Amino acid sequence: MSKLLPIKLIMFLMFIGASDFMMAQEVSGNVVDDTSQPLPGVSVVLKGTTQGTTTDFDGNYSITASNGNILVFSYVGYETQEIRVSGTTLNVTMQSGVSLSEVVLIGSRNPSRVAVDTPVPVDVIDITELTAQGPQVNLNQILNFVAPSFTSNTQTISDGTDHIDPASLRGLGPDQVLVLINGKRRHNSSLVNVNGTFGRGSVGTDLNAIPSGAIKRLEVLRDGAAAQYGSDAIAGVINIVLNTNVNELTLNVTTGANFTKNANDQTGGVDGETVNISANYGLPIGTNGGFINFTGDFDFREDYGRMKEWEGNVFNLYNTVERFANNDDYDLTQLLDENVDDVNFYAGQAGIIPTGSSFTKPELQTILSGDNTDAELAARGLVRSDFNMRVGQSEVRGGRFFANLSLPLDDNGTELYSFAGTSSRKGNSAGFYRLPNQSRTYTPAYINGFLPEINSTITDKSFAVGIKGKINNWNVDLSNTWGRNAFLYTIGNTFNASFQKASPTTFDAGGFNFMQNTVNLDVSQFYDDILKGLNVAFGAEYRLENYEIEAGEEASYSRYTAEGQVITLATQEAAQDFFGASRPGGSQVFPGFSPNNELSRGRSSIAGYFDLEADFSETFLASFATRFENYSDFGSTINFKLATLLKAGENLNIRAALNTGFRAPSLHQLNFNSTSTIFDQNGNPVEVGTFANDSRVAEILGIPELKEETSQSISLGLTAKLPDANMTITVDGYFVGIDDRVVYTGQFGGDAIAAELAQANASAASFFANAIDTESKGVDIVITHKANIGTNMRLKSDLSGTLSKTKQVGRINASQVLEDAGLVGTYFPEDSRVYLEEAVPRTKLNLTNNLTVDKFNVFLRNVYFGEVTEATTNVDRQQVFGTKLVTDLSFGYKASESLTLTVGANNLFDIYPDRAAQVLADGGTNRSSGRFDWSRRAQQFGIGGRFLFARLSFKLK
Repeated sequence: MSKLLPIKLIMFLMFIGASDFMMAQEVSGNVVDDTSQPLPGVSVVLKGTTQGTTTDFDGNYSITASNGNILVFSYVGYETQEIRVSGTTLNVTMQSGVSLSEVVLIGSRNPSRVAVDTPVPVDVIDITELTAQGPQVNLNQILNFVAPSFTSNTQTISDGTDHIDPASLRGLGPDQVLVLINGKRRHNSSLVNVNGTFGRGSVGTDLNAIPSGAIKRLEVLRDGAAAQYGSDAIAGVINIVLNTNVNELTLNVTTGANFTKNANDQTGGVDGETVNISANYGLPIGTNGGFINFTGDFDFREDYGRMKEWEGNVFNLYNTVERFANNDDYDLTQLLDENVDDVNFYAGQAGIIPTGSSFTKPELQTILSGDNTDAELAARGLVRSDFNMRVGQSEVRGGRFFANLSLPLDDNGTELYSFAGTSSRKGNSAGFYRLPNQSRTYTPAYINGFLPEINSTITDKSFAVGIKGKINNWNVDLSNTWGRNAFLYTIGNTFNASFQKASPTTFDAGGFNFMQNTVNLDVSQFYDDILKGLNVAFGAEYRLENYEIEAGEEASYSRYTAEGQVITLATQEAAQDFFGASRPGGSQVFPGFSPNNELSRGRSSIAGYFDLEADFSETFLASFATRFENYSDFGSTINFKLATLLKAGENLNIRAALNTGFRAPSLHQLNFNSTSTIFDQNGNPVEVGTFANDSRVAEILGIPELKEETSQSISLGLTAKLPDANMTITVDGYFVGIDDRVVYTGQFGGDAIAAELAQANASAASFFANAIDTESKGVDIVITHKANIGTNMRLKSDLSGTLSKTKQVGRINASQVLEDAGLVGTYFPEDSRVYLEEAVPRTKLNLTNNLTVDKFNVFLRNVYFGEVTEATTNVDRQQVFGTKLVTDLSFGYKASESLTLTVGANNLFDIYPDRAAQVLADGGTNRSSGRFDWSRRAQQFGIGGRFLFARLSFKLK
């Protein structure tokens, strides 16, 4: 028996150990970063389940687990760690790293979801890495080169849109993407894009008003979310999470320029110089993890041009007469009247007619209309490139300031929080060159014509404050978010041709303002004892919006008679040039807003939502959301979302979502009215008036009033982890159908609306209209791989891509009046179809590699852009521009703990889109007499060429 005692003792001890191993217990600990600072918001998940929690402001956590279980600790910007439980206390130090898709705060209101365990696709993008190693410093361009489903490019010759880059998600419109900051709705820009670019007729969010240095991470939800977050979320949601760092000063100084074969109007060299200075610093508040974090930045960029030279006519023979008179110190304003004798005299001096001849004015008009460009260029010492436009990047100067505050009020998690920002940008862009042989050019003031300039002043202000905490185990969050965007125009180096010699050369043209105030109440609770976990959330929202148009000075919008009187009656005639052509009124390139345009319109909306997410088992979860919303100007709408996730294996998930959505037309689209100069595909100017849908012009043409867009979408995808290969994979397919989509119509004219057009100083009319239904479908792929090579080398690779297609379906939703008048093709013209379907890449692939070796870092990124099509109404001129591959490369060196130097290139190999063809199917071209060697209507990645940069990064603790 004595021999059996040791065996029994061993078995008893094993039993005790096994019991201890399997016994559930409360495991707690503290999570810090590699500088020993607490990390709030770290995701702590019990491996193999959806059970999890997050660390509080002091980095503390608590979770139920058994000895032997594995806890997964993940946080954006840090390496994910898997640690086996072997006691009741487990402290963790997170190591800095790079993460594309880890922690998720949007798409699910469950506080413990990680990206591969969400029922909808979410990308989490570490901005810190990208601003340290990538060449881009503004938010639009950062996203354009890292998020495959996101598209945004700097526009050219598009009025105010030159200064605010329209952005797209999944190929849908800029106004179908909802932007949040720290989970709170961000206000839109006050600018509505009515010129010839992608997103024409839409109103987006000015992402460039937010300094990239203020951002900790970006979360991009690639799925319809109107049932969760409200209007504008048909395409998805971008959530900007602000920095929370304390006791660390981060300073980045970046400078760069285009070093390209096509710089300086294609003579080559260097242009488009930029400088960005960004600083971030945070201070701790109290002892419970409170903080205030500040970010400020300033940048400027110089303009650049990519137009080689003007190939069309510049001077006629009358301009020659003017030159001879000007050389004789003659008052040129007299030549524009009825001094036929003087015209005869100087025409004789110029050798155009025999000296001493006397021709009548009609005879002189015929004689002097002839082209004399080559002779005049030589006589005036000019070349054709002196008449170039600025086809390329606008000049911008800007500064931004953001603050993020958290103030714990007790030890129970009650927190007062706030964030605020302000920005100011001044832009300078140019329009079409006004040539001396055109009636819109008053040659006594500009004898060689002029290049009019748009000077924009864009100011943006926002402020949010809220309080959150627990009430009877419910998480309660009450907040108010206010934002305002203003866009004002000053038109310079220009003229009101109809005002003739009395016209100024600089005009206050007025502008826009948009204000939004949103009150949110959000309530949620997670029940870990119901099913395998149940999250219940509900809340309400009240939103106020106001849109204003401010009038400019009188001369910026008025048209004048030859006697200098403002035209107010249809019987009055505008001043004419020598050839009898009526001179246009208003400031050239952008006529100002008149008191008739001036308005202030507001509306309100109230919403309530209910959101459930349940883990029915360790392998299946489902979520349901519904949202009711009522607008003061549209009435009510209710939407739903159902999403599921099935764990098909330990490392394989299958997910799906089905939802309905809506987008209320913006106040801008409902109320914008103005007259602007639009150049057609042949470069001919047209004064186009935009009229509201409740106007007399709209009534005559049968343009109905606007209503909301509605959508239905479905997505199906899978997520996979390959632990042995350190790889994660997500593949998601989607389909989005949108009914009654709002577009900007073509240009209507005719006798029926002639009087109304004349009053608006316009020759054509356009509107916003629910003209079409569309379908969008595609596939998004994201693959992330990490590899440790040896003891001091780490490689992280991200491959992401999107294949998408958007198309108009069914008939154009035109009224019977338009049908009977044969104007359906104008209601939704062919160029609008191309803008919708083919003007942005439908295929985009991104492969990013980041190699770290000791103090060195190598960043290599290749982005493949699919083909696009020239947006024109002439089918024979819809040129297809082929696929391109753009390479970014940078080298970083950590000179000390506080200093890193980085040099690199965007578009290393100086790749450009295809040039516009010299001759197309109809014998014509899209080059507009040399103005556009590259399309301004269909851009894949811009026409800047190779951009070289250098950056100094300081981190002081």
